[in-house]
Amino acid sequence: MAFPADYTLPLDQLPDPLPIVPLSRPFDVTITPPGSKSITNRAYVLAALAKGESRIIRPLRSDDTDGLLQALCTLGANATWAPGETGDGSEDVLMTGVGGRFPRGGTVNLGDGGTPTRFMIACACLAAEPVVVDGSKRMRERPIAEGVQMLRQLGADIEYIEQEGRLPVRVTPSEKFRGGELTVGKTASSQFVSAVMLIASCLESGVTLHLGSEPTSGVYVALTCRVMSDWGSAVLDQFIQVSPSERWLPESLRLEHAPIEGHRYVVDLDASSAIYFLLAGALCPGSNLFIPINPYSAQPDLMVVEHVRAPGCRLESTHLGLEKAQEMDATDDAVDASYFPDGAMALAIASSLDCGPRTLTGLHTLRVKETDRIAALANELRKVGCEVETTEDSITIHPIPPERLRLLDTHGRDACATADPIIIETYNDHRMAMAFAVLGLRVPGIQIRNPACVRKSYPGFWGDFARLYQ
Repeated sequence: MAFPADYTLPLDQLPDPLPIVPLSRPFDVTITPPGSKSITNRAYVLAALAKGESRIIRPLRSDDTDGLLQALCTLGANATWAPGETGDGSEDVLMTGVGGRFPRGGTVNLGDGGTPTRFMIACACLAAEPVVVDGSKRMRERPIAEGVQMLRQLGADIEYIEQEGRLPVRVTPSEKFRGGELTVGKTASSQFVSAVMLIASCLESGVTLHLGSEPTSGVYVALTCRVMSDWGSAVLDQFIQVSPSERWLPESLRLEHAPIEGHRYVVDLDASSAIYFLLAGALCPGSNLFIPINPYSAQPDLMVVEHVRAPGCRLESTHLGLEKAQEMDATDDAVDASYFPDGAMALAIASSLDCGPRTLTGLHTLRVKETDRIAALANELRKVGCEVETTEDSITIHPIPPERLRLLDTHGRDACATADPIIIETYNDHRMAMAFAVLGLRVPGIQIRNPACVRKSYPGFWGDFARLYQ
């Protein structure tokens, strides 16, 4: 049987599968998640392309972000780690950029990183030597054709090495890669749109994006605009951002050729990581939880806060962060999660403990993530007693029957020891591990397969999770 102390072990020493001990009492804790993965990736690209030195404060250290940083250095950026300015034990990155063009080529492998891979394909188009971009077996299965075609329209020379529309690709320097105009459709990947935006100022003709329909996960394009604006771009002058839950993109964006200057940049804490602890607070009545994240950050997953519900609780924002309070009202039984597809993982777990069925829609991008997340959620939620129906872009979750849920008071550890094991497959997906770990706080018997997969985005997750038991 696992004890909460096991959660503090190094990732490669965790029991596998890792049993989750149900909580028998409320908790009172402050959780500080790591820096945002999405923002860290964008800041690294801008710092690498900048002229001069940048300091990235409190970036995320994870497989994805470290892989991107290493790849940018392979092409000629220079990065070192330094003691952090925040005084909380974190580290900063000092990066000397290449001034708009990478001097070297080479082979870069971004593993399972979807955003790093797409960003690096775009960055490789600015290299003075050929670059091969590759990834893991799963990443080789994920589509890249639309983004490659976008870059080709701007003059890039990109060829598929093995299979059309899939990694690996070879990018060869091209004098024709000068920029131009692109028409972006509704199905376009926001990761590739963001990649084009991040490199656009390095192109002689700049880039004009025509956005007749908001692209898939368009709020991540808005996030890119926010980060670029923080670095001095005037892109935000072209669109209106009202709040994290009300944003839209203009019908066109013009990105002019201009140098990127070195910058001191503070990375927001990661909303995608924070929502799992917000969910834990919602599922454990009487708990007090505080997360010092900026509630006005442009990170899309903050929208999940509006939809997490549980008997007797609600979530509030303060000027300092997010906290759990009491007396939560019911919300809709159907939620369009297209603006926060990653956050839908946490919302699915909340729905499994709800008082009635809930349908999450707008999830077509989850089919091509680290795993087919719709199928993965359905498979594993059925193991804990949920009835689940799926379509190509939605999931309907009927809550766990009451008889399957034992209200735990002082016998949480006994319940874990006597419950039949429920082995949760994570499919090497970090968000599956974190989501079902939280469910295990209420459902005895849950054991997480491959718990170390959290290293992709939140290596310290289990250590922070252990603090809920203190």
